[in-house]
Amino acid sequence: MSNDKSLKDLRARIDEIDEQLHALINQRAELAQQTAAHKQATGETVCYRPEREADILRRVIERNQGPLPDDDVARIFREIMSACLAVETPLTIAFLGPEGTFTQAAALKHFGHSVNTVPLAAIDEVFREVEAGNADFGVVPVENSTEGVVSHTLDMFLNSNLKICGEVEFRIHHHLLSAADSLADIKTVISHRQSLAQCREWLAANLPGVEIMDVSSNAEAAKRVAGDPQAAAIAGSMAAELYGLKILAGNIEDSPENTTRFLIIGSLAAGPSGNDKTSFVVSSANRPGALYRLLQPLARHDVSMSRIESRPSRKGLWEYVFFVDVEGHIADANVQAAVSDLENEAGLLKLLGSYPKAVL
Repeated sequence: MSNDKSLKDLRARIDEIDEQLHALINQRAELAQQTAAHKQATGETVCYRPEREADILRRVIERNQGPLPDDDVARIFREIMSACLAVETPLTIAFLGPEGTFTQAAALKHFGHSVNTVPLAAIDEVFREVEAGNADFGVVPVENSTEGVVSHTLDMFLNSNLKICGEVEFRIHHHLLSAADSLADIKTVISHRQSLAQCREWLAANLPGVEIMDVSSNAEAAKRVAGDPQAAAIAGSMAAELYGLKILAGNIEDSPENTTRFLIIGSLAAGPSGNDKTSFVVSSANRPGALYRLLQPLARHDVSMSRIESRPSRKGLWEYVFFVDVEGHIADANVQAAVSDLENEAGLLKLLGSYPKAVL
């Protein structure tokens, strides 16, 4: 009987805490409404501030003492912030579709589930939807830890006025999805070519000799195999739920650290968050030592470069532009000085944006 009483007391305490949490969340939502009203009164039209949200999530992680892990606590607070922001103004987020892609999962990880997500067929369509003002922000893949850069995304920045407002790092877990009951039934495996490449060793070991077919996205693959018990798709768990498929084998990616980086694009210039990146595209005449001279200002002003990618400029034979990520915000004195020196040296320098680093 004493054990029953102890359990009853614990449950009563949980119910009491739930009531307190509920009241506090509603108070937060009311403050969000007041914030929106204040912004409208002062003529400010931007409700979403990526640097503010990144700062909140970092402080959530810093003060977390368990037993919940950091990523669970951050996800809970992300959803609270998402719901409160929707009280102010619901955001519309364009992403590389169809529904069920890792890009949609990355969008929901970054913005939470209280947003309207719009699937589009191609990366250039995501850019156009945001440029036209039909979506507040877009989410596009830019690089994978095993397969490298998504060149189409980089190329779009050459002619677009959109800025990079944030980034998401999303751990990619590939599953073999099918309406079939076992691997022995599978005759064809369908997926995006990058996903097929990321699972090539598993496929060779477990499904040798099956037909391999690449399509525009993992979600498209899942959609195709939903009615074919002899076909399987490589996709994520969201696609399995969306298209009613079984997971015949889970986590079949060859690299356990397989991660894709996504960019948040929009017309918003993000302010400093204290832990930022700055991205720009730069070019110079094709002459000896050109790249060295472009990078020299970064070293001179103690700016750390985290990534550099070269792409054809499309303006002349064998002419290239370089996409560069550096540590820090353009508002930081050393980054500003380095970019200023680069402008004097480069034939072209286009700032793509300063934005908070990915949180978890």
